[in-house]
Amino acid sequence: MTSAQVDTSEQASEEGYERGLGSRQVQMIAIGGAIGVGLFLGAGANIAKAGPSLILMYALAGAIVFFIMRALGELLLYRPVSGSFAEYSREFLGPFFGYFTGWTYWLMWVVTGMAELTAAAIYVNYWFPAVPQWVTALVFLVILFGVNLISVKLFGELEFWFSMVKVTALIGMIVIGLGVLTFGFSSAGDTAAVSNLWQFDGFFPKGIGSSLMTLQGVMFAYLAVELVGVTAGESENPEKTLPKAINTLPWRIALFYVGALTVILCVVKWTEFAPGVSPFVAAFAKIGIPAGAGIVNFVVLTAALSSCNSGMYSTGRMLRTLADNGEAPKGFQKLSATKTPALGITVSVLFMGIGVVLNYVVPEKAFGYVTSVATAAGIWTWLMILISHVLYRRAVVAGRLPASSFPAPGGAVCSWIAIVFLLFVTGLIAYDADSRVCLYVMAGWAAALGIGWAVLKRRNPGIVNRREPELQKVG
Repeated sequence: MTSAQVDTSEQASEEGYERGLGSRQVQMIAIGGAIGVGLFLGAGANIAKAGPSLILMYALAGAIVFFIMRALGELLLYRPVSGSFAEYSREFLGPFFGYFTGWTYWLMWVVTGMAELTAAAIYVNYWFPAVPQWVTALVFLVILFGVNLISVKLFGELEFWFSMVKVTALIGMIVIGLGVLTFGFSSAGDTAAVSNLWQFDGFFPKGIGSSLMTLQGVMFAYLAVELVGVTAGESENPEKTLPKAINTLPWRIALFYVGALTVILCVVKWTEFAPGVSPFVAAFAKIGIPAGAGIVNFVVLTAALSSCNSGMYSTGRMLRTLADNGEAPKGFQKLSATKTPALGITVSVLFMGIGVVLNYVVPEKAFGYVTSVATAAGIWTWLMILISHVLYRRAVVAGRLPASSFPAPGGAVCSWIAIVFLLFVTGLIAYDADSRVCLYVMAGWAAALGIGWAVLKRRNPGIVNRREPELQKVG
């Protein structure tokens, strides 16, 4: 490592993040990451494609996501750094993979932010159909930008309450749905029955193949669960809060995804759901609870804003990690007086503004375009986590690295299973003509990053040297 790199590293480490995220906030960020617009809005189109079998797809994908998170958890407790999986890619696979993963995760959140802004604008249209989508998207973009610049504590507090609204509402929906099934009240009571899960052309009404094709959309619904890893550098007590947040993931998936969808599809037969309409809003409208659909629409609006809020948070942090390693402009290293990476957040928000333009140009297609790109970028990130975990386990077995205090069950076996599954989903994306375009976008992105890496190597040959792993000073 050159003296210039040492100076840069020391300068970055002296200027640390504030450990402003408490246990309750990290817990809710983890929960909020698992309940997003992919469930609230995207499930409508997937129900139309797969019928009740979508429940099984969410359960299957949820198990894989848990494998990914336990792999990440083991790495986080081995070395909790704010750069998280980009740092692990750099350590175990080499500097280029750290660079590529950091920038790709940044891309994922930028385009996810676009998707959430689009969804938020669609939800506001429920009440104010005369307001153009792009205007609403722009207003939300500016408000959340201001929140993220103020402090990490305000981000954490806003995310806590966003997540609280989502969790409370989902539990309420499940309770009401069970009430309709059990006692038969409301206008949906006469037709609500568990047999709705198989009565209309079976559990796989469009065939198993069609059900498997929904996995790409299902995986988008789970994007952001890995955000817990980005919070590691700003958590008050990562050794306690991170394992707790990760270990609660299975029951969150079982309750909020599998449970909620099962209840809804029992209350309302799957043939009544349509793409572009939240199944939760449609279910409450069918039940006929006064203002119920409006309340659910408010909830799904908070889900979209929550995810966009998280996107602004994570992109700024990832750009700072890249700058610390000489893989992004040095200006991204600086923190504001409130200990936030203000420049990184600002640049990311400007790129998210492209979503506002998409809402102006192609409002009916904006959501589909950006979600497919986000899914492809997310799959890359998850693959890097899993491969890093496999290589870490090898190093532990060989005695080269210390064991983590939070080992993944089954060692590297579950990581290998998840890797195969993600490659299978990538194959499904390539097979589907509508979503295949995201792979072309990712190929272009890879080419651009390759050119960028060549330029960086020419300017600073030392950038290709592996750095010894070190705990980053945070706070």
